[in-house]
Amino acid sequence: MAKETKSTCPYCGVGCGVIIESNGKQITGVRGDPQHPANFGRLCSKGSTLHLTATSEVTLQTRLLQPLQRFQRGAAPKPVTWDSALHTATTQFAHVIRDHGPDAVGFYVSGQLLTEDYYVFNKLAKGLVGTNNIDTNSRLCMSSAVAGYKKTLGADAPPASYEDLALASTLFIAGSNTAYAHPILFRRIEDAKSANPALNIVVVDVRRTDTAEAADLFLQIQPGTDVMLFNGMLHLMLWEGWTDAAYIAAHTEGFDALKALVRDCTPDAVAAVCGIRKAELMEATRLFAQSAATLSLYCMGLNQSSAGTAKNTALINLHLATGQIGKPGAGPFSLTGQPNAMGGREVGGLANLLSAHRDLANPAHRAEVAALWGVPSVPEKPGKTAIEMFQAAADGEIKALWIACTNPAQSLPDQATVRRALERAEFVVLQEAFATTATARYADLLLPATTWGEKEGTVTNSERRISRVRAAVAAPGPRDNGPRHDWAIAVDFAQRLESALGRTPTLPTLFPYATPESVWNEHRESTRGRDLDITGMGYAQLDATPLQWPMPEGATSGTVRLYEGGLFPTPNGRARFVANPYTPVAEQRDARYPFALTTGRLRDQWHGMSRTGTLGRLFGHVREPALHMHPQDMARRLLAEGDLVHITSTRGSILAPVQSSTEVGLSQVFLPMHWGDEFLSGHGNTGERLGGVNALTCPVVCPDAKQPELKHAAVQARKADLPWSLAALAWLPADRVLARRTELQALMARFAFASCVLFGNDAALGQAGRTGVMFRAAAHVPPDDALLTQIEALLDLQVPEAVRYADAKRGQRRVVRLQRNTDTTTLLGFLLSGDTQARGWMAALLREEQPVQNNGRALLAGSATPPLPVRSKGTTVCTCLQVTDLAITETLGRCTGSDAQRLGQLQQELRCGTNCGSCIPQLQRMVKATPIHAPETAT
Repeated sequence: MAKETKSTCPYCGVGCGVIIESNGKQITGVRGDPQHPANFGRLCSKGSTLHLTATSEVTLQTRLLQPLQRFQRGAAPKPVTWDSALHTATTQFAHVIRDHGPDAVGFYVSGQLLTEDYYVFNKLAKGLVGTNNIDTNSRLCMSSAVAGYKKTLGADAPPASYEDLALASTLFIAGSNTAYAHPILFRRIEDAKSANPALNIVVVDVRRTDTAEAADLFLQIQPGTDVMLFNGMLHLMLWEGWTDAAYIAAHTEGFDALKALVRDCTPDAVAAVCGIRKAELMEATRLFAQSAATLSLYCMGLNQSSAGTAKNTALINLHLATGQIGKPGAGPFSLTGQPNAMGGREVGGLANLLSAHRDLANPAHRAEVAALWGVPSVPEKPGKTAIEMFQAAADGEIKALWIACTNPAQSLPDQATVRRALERAEFVVLQEAFATTATARYADLLLPATTWGEKEGTVTNSERRISRVRAAVAAPGPRDNGPRHDWAIAVDFAQRLESALGRTPTLPTLFPYATPESVWNEHRESTRGRDLDITGMGYAQLDATPLQWPMPEGATSGTVRLYEGGLFPTPNGRARFVANPYTPVAEQRDARYPFALTTGRLRDQWHGMSRTGTLGRLFGHVREPALHMHPQDMARRLLAEGDLVHITSTRGSILAPVQSSTEVGLSQVFLPMHWGDEFLSGHGNTGERLGGVNALTCPVVCPDAKQPELKHAAVQARKADLPWSLAALAWLPADRVLARRTELQALMARFAFASCVLFGNDAALGQAGRTGVMFRAAAHVPPDDALLTQIEALLDLQVPEAVRYADAKRGQRRVVRLQRNTDTTTLLGFLLSGDTQARGWMAALLREEQPVQNNGRALLAGSATPPLPVRSKGTTVCTCLQVTDLAITETLGRCTGSDAQRLGQLQQELRCGTNCGSCIPQLQRMVKATPIHAPETAT
C-alpha cells in the first residue's frame, strides 16, 4: 500500500509543500500539498518531476553512496568506512588548527541545507573551532537583501506575505524573472490579475523576459542602473508631491540627506543613464506612489551586483517615502533564491552573523551566544565571506576547506581562482549527496549525505514561514556505511574534534544532539526576545501547519505582516532612509569587451543541475547551452544562428552556439547560470580547463553585502574558426545513461569546444520516458580515431548491427544504429564526424522516433537534405504534457476570439499549461504573436 509523507520542495525559496508517495523503499510519486499555504497544491515543472530524480537508476549512477577518499590528488577515490573518513577529517583539521590557528580553516555551506544542519555547522565553526570563517552560497543570492533590510528597517525580516499579492493595487517587479525563478508565485500573480484586472504590473529588467511580457508597463533599463532609476523616481515623487510627509515625519529618519542626493536625478538624467523614456519613468513613479497598495518583488537582478545593497535600500526608500509598507498589499518583498536561505540567515550561518539575527560586531551579541553555547567567547575577528574565503585558500592562507551541499567549482564567479583554491588547499572535504558535481573532482574526502525525501528538519521560505521536512524513505547505500544526515555528520565530526583539540573530557559535549528536533529546540531558545522570536513554535505545531515568524511564546499563530504600527527594530524605532548615489557596474564595456553579459535562470533547471540534470525531459524546453544575442548584433558580426562563438572576459573564455534573441538589448548577451564545465567546455586565460558561464563572471563584490556581481561582466563575442565538428546522439538504457554521460563529460577537455547534455522523448505525465545523450564537439583538426572510437563505444554505436561510412582522407566518419521492431524501424543513435550538416534532421528523426524503414544506409549520405520526409515536432513548451511550439502555433491558427479565449481553446485542445502552469507566460506570448488564419472561401 502506498505511503504518503508531507514535506517541501527542495528548489526555490517559495517553499512549496509536497506530498511524497512511496512504497516503503522507493519514492514513486509526488504532488503538491493542497493544504500548504505557500502553493495550495501547485508545483512547477521541476517540483512535479522530483520523484523521477529519486529512482534507483538515477541514484545508482549519480549519488555518493559511501565515504570515499583520494589518497593522492588526481587519483580515483577509494571507499572507506565512516569511522576512517571522520578520523581522517578530524586529524587533518586538528593538525591545521594547531599549527596555523583556527582561521586557517573554512566552512562553505548551503542554502539547501535544513535549518538544523545549518545550526550545527555554525556552532561548530564559531563555538568549537573558534573561527568565523563560515559562509554559505546564500552569499551569492541573498546577502544584499539582508544588508538592505538591516540598513533601512533594522532587521533581516521581509515585511510582506504571499497573500499580499492578491491585495496589492500595483506590483513592482524589479530584477526578477519571477515566471522562471519562482513559478508558483507567478501563478498567484496571474490569479491576482485575473481576479482584479485593474491590478497594475510594472516590471524593471534588462531583458524582456516572460515576466516582462506579462507587465502592463515594462522598463528595459541598462545593466546596473537600478539605483539611478529608483533615485529618479523619488525625485519625481518629491516634485509631484507624491510622498507621504506624515509617515516620513512619524516613522523615519534621514530623509533630508536623501532629498539632497536625488535632487540631481532629473528625468533627463535618468532617461540618459537607464536608457528609458521619460514618459515610462513618470508612469512607473505614479503607479508606485499613487496606488492604494504597492508591493515590490525583487531578486537576483538587484542582489547580484557590486551595488547590491544600494539597489535594495534605494527601492526600500521608495516604500518609506510613500508609506507603502506595513499595510495589506504593500511593502518591499525580497524573493529568496534557495529553499532555506532564510533559515540559514536565522541561525547566523554567514561570516558576519550570529544566531537569531545577532551581529558579530556587537560585543553584547557575542556574549549572549557564548552563554547560550556554553563557551568562553565567540571570536570577534570578522570571518571570510565566500569570495574572500576562496581567495584566501588560493593564496595559501586557508589550508583546509569543508564544503557542504554546494558546488563552488560551478557556482562562484572567477572560476580560475576557485579551482586554484581547491587545488592549493591542503585538505578539502565535500559533504554532498551527488558524486557528479564539478567540486567532487577536487575533494580529498567525499562524505555521502542524505537528500530530498530522506531528510528530517525544517526550512523557512521567503514569507518567513517555517515548514517541516519529513523523510519518506531511508537513504540508499550500505546500511552501516551509507549516506548520513548533514546535521549528524557535523555532530559526529564536532564531537571527535572536541577531543582532538583538547577540550576537557569532564566537560559536557557542546553537541549533545540525538535528533534534529533537539537541535531545533536550542535554535528556538536562541530567538527568545529577538525580532524573529519563535519560542511559541515547536515541532508539534509545525507538524500541524507551517507557521510564520515571529511567533513568541504564548502566541497562537504567526505574524502575517510586519511593521503595521510603524514601529521598526532600530534603536529609536524609526526606519532609516539610506542615501546612496548611483555607481555604474564594476566592469565597464569598452572597445575590446563590447558586450554586457547577463546571467539568469532557465525555467526547467535548477542551479548546477545535479538533480534536474538527471532527467532528459527537463532539457526539452532548452536543449543545450547557447549565447543569446540581439539579431542586429549578430548581423553586424556576420553571425548565423548556431554559429560557434568565443565568449571571452578578462578571466576566461568559453565557446557556445549563438542564438538570436530579441529579449536582450543591443550590445548585451545572455547565458544561463546553470551551464558549468560538466556541460560546456572552455579554458582560463592561462590555458587550464575552465568551462561554464562562471569562467567569465566578475568577482567584484558589494562593499556592504560582499555579494559578487554575477549579473554583469564585460565580454567579447567573436566567431570561432573550427573547421572540424562532431555531433553524436543516442538513446541509452536507463541504468547506464547517466554514467555514460559522466564518462563522455570527461572527454570534453580533449576538444576546443564540447557540450554534453541529455535529451528525452514524449513521456506520460509523471513518467521519466526515454533518455539519451547528445555530445557535440568542434576542433581545428580532427582527433585521432581512438578518441572517436571511445565516443562511439560510450554511445553504444560500436555494435555489429551499426552501419558506417568512413573517408579518412576527407576526415569524414558517420555511424548509424537502427532499431528494428515488428512493424517499424527507428533510429537508435548516430555519430557524424567532419561534416555535421545532417545533424538537425537526423536529431529530429531520433528524438521523435520517426520511422526510417529501409533508409538506413541513405542516412549515411550526410546531406543537409534528408533522404526521407522529416517533420519535426518542434521544441517543447509544455514540459509536463510534452506539447511543442509547432503544435501550439498550428492549433492557435484555428483559435478565434480574444487572446484569453484563444488561450482557453488552445488549452482545451492540447492541455498545455493545465498541469503546473510554468509554460503559461510563454503560451500567452505565443497567443499574441500568432495570427488567426482566415478561413478559406469558395471561389
